[in-house]
Amino acid sequence: MDTTQRTEQQRSADRRRRELLEAADRVVLRDGPQASMNAIAAEAGITKPILYRHFGDKGGLYAALAKRHTDALLNSLRAALDAPAERRERVEATLDTYLAAIEARPQVYRFLMHPAEGSTGAEQGFDVGKHSAPLLRRMGEELAQVIEDRLDLGPNSQQLARVWGHGIVGMMHAAGDWWLGEQPCSRAELVKSLADLLWGRLAAAGDKIGGPGF
Repeated sequence: MDTTQRTEQQRSADRRRRELLEAADRVVLRDGPQASMNAIAAEAGITKPILYRHFGDKGGLYAALAKRHTDALLNSLRAALDAPAERRERVEATLDTYLAAIEARPQVYRFLMHPAEGSTGAEQGFDVGKHSAPLLRRMGEELAQVIEDRLDLGPNSQQLARVWGHGIVGMMHAAGDWWLGEQPCSRAELVKSLADLLWGRLAAAGDKIGGPGF
């Protein structure tokens, strides 16, 4: 088999994988954490063994969906952080971007972050926490890098940026999870309250010379 044939086969496989992920997305939007491999295979018009061939098991499919949605969310968060605005406005825009994303697709969020009750058969051993923890860690590391690049935190800046990055992501996740479940206030009110919480040393930190600032 020559290089052209291998390349075309890879393109075809990548295209098929995208189609299967889109089918999985449709089922997740409908069923949330209860989305099953059987339902996803039926939506895609294939048998479950073919779905397993592409993703291995529900954990493999979950990981692919998590990457798909995390990549999109991180791109949106970076855009909010880099927008030409005052620091407080950018912090609020970043918080709002995250909350708007989980509010717009709550079933996807619940699928990624909450285990389904009553799973049966091969899906009983599926551990959402095993997969969601790396997702949150990735977001924490990405935010830590943004903080380190944009703020002058003095000695030991890398460690402090990582503490802040993971701390902010943990705060957004915990507060967003609670808010999505109970809806105790508007999104705007939650954004302002969380920004007020952050507005201590973060507000006092100087920008790095030549950098855009956080």
